[in-house]
Amino acid sequence: MSTHLTAGQRAWLRTELEQRHQQLKRRLDDHRGGRSRIEYARETRTQDDDDAPQREGEREVDLALSDFETQEFTEVGEALARMDRQDYGLCVDCGSDIAFDRLRAEPWASRCVGCATAREKEAARRR
Repeated sequence: MSTHLTAGQRAWLRTELEQRHQQLKRRLDDHRGGRSRIEYARETRTQDDDDAPQREGEREVDLALSDFETQEFTEVGEALARMDRQDYGLCVDCGSDIAFDRLRAEPWASRCVGCATAREKEAARRR
């Protein structure tokens, strides 16, 4: 269990996570109208067959934004689960404390700055 966060900080972060989770859920529900990503993509591709080439770029951006929000929704949900398990605020890679300033900026962060930076560099090398 991480003890570097005060009870007040944990409460504030939980509230932020819960609000963001609900906000993303509403946006995804509104955006997709309750459909899965596959159903939404299929429906989007079949609409407006007359101007399909002109709208293809718009559809791709729309789906990319939906994917980004879905990923963030998952990450926020995982952060709430870590909070319930009492390992919230600990880096999933090295186990060290994640600084409150980092969590305040991105409450769903699962890695400390050092591990997140190393992971991003590794991903950039693979591209």
